[in-house]
Amino acid sequence: MAPMIFELQSWQSVLLCLLFSVIYVGSLYVGIDDKKKNRDHPDTIKHRFINVSIITVIIPIVLFFFGTTSDAESAHTFLEWLGIRLHGFIPSLILPLILTMVLFLGPLTLHYVDGVFRIYLEPRYWVNSLQNLIWIRNHIVAPITEEMIYRACMLPLLVPSFGTGWSVFLCPLFFGVAHFHHMIEKVIIAKEPVSEAFKKSLFQLGFTTVFGAYSAFLFLRTGHFVAPVVVHAFCNHMGFPAFQEVMSHPNTETRHKLMASFVIGLVMWMALLYPITSPFLYSNDIYDL
Repeated sequence: MAPMIFELQSWQSVLLCLLFSVIYVGSLYVGIDDKKKNRDHPDTIKHRFINVSIITVIIPIVLFFFGTTSDAESAHTFLEWLGIRLHGFIPSLILPLILTMVLFLGPLTLHYVDGVFRIYLEPRYWVNSLQNLIWIRNHIVAPITEEMIYRACMLPLLVPSFGTGWSVFLCPLFFGVAHFHHMIEKVIIAKEPVSEAFKKSLFQLGFTTVFGAYSAFLFLRTGHFVAPVVVHAFCNHMGFPAFQEVMSHPNTETRHKLMASFVIGLVMWMALLYPITSPFLYSNDIYDL
């Protein structure tokens, strides 16, 4: 595959990213006969699996036609722009996940205290999970399709126009706003009050945008699509940290240890963030961040 570059105007890049986001979110609702079935209904999940899978194939093809063939030494192949390459694959599969587990040291410690870790040692857990559509959606389909559209297909457009630094903060805005569509389901299907649904959606907008920035950072630092995918799956599994459960723990000594693990995890993550994501470790000469 010939090397290529992306040379669009900044407004064109933004419009294309917006279009990709609208198409992805819109595909979640196209062709669904019964709008009263919530997002966790098996029929809804299966239908969305098909739709987003098709979109995840189509959008990279559309993106390809906006690239320009180049003989420049700095140019890369289309697949490399998407973060699909062999050099540095193993480190990108492991190191960003370890880094994120360090950040989640507090929640992981809570899992240990609650005995949740024992479940992961049960083969039946994994067998049941792979037969559960919600688990498959959260850990496989959503991470792969969302990272392909919102990172692999958007960052090649944004970086040439805005640079890597601005792109880290611009890219997640499309990702965060895209999750705001859950408010529709909360109001129409779950019959939640609009004000309550808005508050929940606004909160979700906040943390999905923060995660989007982290995911974009990992993609640009490693130059690998798989890095944000595995981290996305892990974060979906962990969910938002259960701070309330920690603060209300009945044992004072355990509560203090849990609080300390949250702080230690955050400090260690900040200290390791740049060393563990050094582009050198991943043979990344595609993006310069």
